Amino acid sequence: MSLVVYVFLVLLGSTELGARASKHKYLDSMFATKGGNPDPCYTENGEPKRCIPDFVNAAFGRRVVASSTCGVEPENYCKSSTDKSGEIIRWIISPPFFTRHCFVCDASNPKYSFPPEYLTDLNNPSNLTCWMSKTYTAVQYPSNVTLTLSLDKKYELTYISLQFCSARPHSMAIFKSMDYGKSWVPFQYYSNDCKKMYNKSPKAVVTKANEQEALCSDSYSTIDPLTGARVAYSTLEGRPSALDFENSPVLQDWVTATDIKVVFNKLNTLGDEGKDDDGAKKSYYYSLSDFAVGGRCKCNGHASRCITGRDGRQACDCKHNTAGYDCEKCQPFFYDRPWQRATSREANQCV
Repeated sequence: MSLVVYVFLVLLGSTELGARASKHKYLDSMFATKGGNPDPCYTENGEPKRCIPDFVNAAFGRRVVASSTCGVEPENYCKSSTDKSGEIIRWIISPPFFTRHCFVCDASNPKYSFPPEYLTDLNNPSNLTCWMSKTYTAVQYPSNVTLTLSLDKKYELTYISLQFCSARPHSMAIFKSMDYGKSWVPFQYYSNDCKKMYNKSPKAVVTKANEQEALCSDSYSTIDPLTGARVAYSTLEGRPSALDFENSPVLQDWVTATDIKVVFNKLNTLGDEGKDDDGAKKSYYYSLSDFAVGGRCKCNGHASRCITGRDGRQACDCKHNTAGYDCEKCQPFFYDRPWQRATSREANQCV
């Protein structure tokens, strides 16, 4: 091939590519693929395809606001345990057992504090760190304790997991917000008495007609074990359209959240809290070692990662000529067809 012909072909190819690039911005991604840095939002040939961010614990390292935390003023708390036969032993506060079996919560001393930051730090089973509320008198029903977690962006959630340092609550509710805490809707209830506490039947089932209804479970509300139990809520479990999630706008909306709120409505007790026993009352409180939220940054199939934008907010790194914090709209001049969420079969790139 002569040099003149070769240069002509190169120029011709460059002109065609430039024309395409003005309309289809995925060419940079195609070149990146060939250079060894594949863009998950495009095939090796530069064709758009659905892409999603990595699955993460969206709560990790994030701030949790607790309505009650022990130790603002130094206070005592006690523990209960079981003996070898399974009988519950109360560690009492009365002398001479104070220093051995009851303890001090003091927020001003890191060694004796239980702040909400411990809920979303690294969960090391061999070195658990726990958040703790005030004890019985300050928090028991009808009072409640809330934990509020902001994700700072829309996520599509798979599960919410709570690991307890205390016994699990008698009753608690999980709520979600899709508008950064302006409004809340129930996600799930747990109670020893669903009907009385939440006016819900524990035997209710979800149908296609009510796939956004919160259920109540009575399976995870016993006082045993006294510590270490986990409650994990699966957002799609029992939802009829879960197997066809990508074609179910109802469930896509159901799993979307910007904030999560856990409300502890009632403590589990052994029935001795009404006695004149200060040690018993100081044995009842809410305490958790881990608040985890599994999910993906919501990008509607048009981004493979979320980044910090110029305004400091988390946003999808949108591809397919889409725009917005969640890639929820088309870029200007790409309105030839309405915006759509990407699916496994069709990227639905804006054109």
